[in-house]
Amino acid sequence: MKNTEELLAGVLAGDHGPRPTGLVATSVFWVHHGTRLAGGNTTYLNQYVLVRLGDSFGACAFEAGEVDASVCRDGSGAALDTLLSEGPRPLRVAALDAYLGAARPHREATGAEPVTLPAGTPETRAHARDAAIAGLLDIEAGTRVGLIGVVNPLVAAIRERGGDPLLCDFNLRTTQWGDPVTDDMHEVLDTADAVVATGMTLGNGSFDTVLARCRERGVPLVVYAQTGSAVVRAFLGTGVTALSAEPFPFSQFSAEPTTLYRYRAAAGA
Repeated sequence: MKNTEELLAGVLAGDHGPRPTGLVATSVFWVHHGTRLAGGNTTYLNQYVLVRLGDSFGACAFEAGEVDASVCRDGSGAALDTLLSEGPRPLRVAALDAYLGAARPHREATGAEPVTLPAGTPETRAHARDAAIAGLLDIEAGTRVGLIGVVNPLVAAIRERGGDPLLCDFNLRTTQWGDPVTDDMHEVLDTADAVVATGMTLGNGSFDTVLARCRERGVPLVVYAQTGSAVVRAFLGTGVTALSAEPFPFSQFSAEPTTLYRYRAAAGA
């Protein structure tokens, strides 16, 4: 399986579980929120469209203007194959994530390592989450780690492990420490010794490019995913080296303990 389009075609053909023709999306909704962590100078603005299919939630982050409120009205109660085939890309990704999460829930998946994020403040929980992600990196001092999708605590976590972050983000120009952030991912993908990417690359259509370039260069690819965590999982061992999967409801929406699931290719392939 080379890319997400082949994965989607396989799902529609019934290769990954029941054909989605007879399945119905219980609800489609969206979440728009902002976060500024203590001590930081960046307000993160995130928008997600979510699809519920039975006991599974699929999610995809999107940029302003890609999806409007009508998606909730039109998508709720719709046939899942319609959501997979029509509408804006974030809706299709969320529907695909919901399907794959229902077919193989993270909580039941072989090879999934549950990591409990502690109760506490946003800063406490963000630090624990990003340390869990960085813990998937097997790096030596001086390793150039490309970070596609920048969050300041993860930059710090990579540095704590001796890595040299190479930073790319479409919306951020500097970190809270003044590190430059490029908006050209090829600058990072062509020089990094390892790559960490956010699942939001699924939403903006760049995931397949990141996946292909890491395959070509033979460099490890770690993905941290709220967006499309079950979608990314399908590529473990075929380009994705490790995954931190955080299904909805996400850590930032609770002060109570929540669970993310870590996968490594050897266990998840």
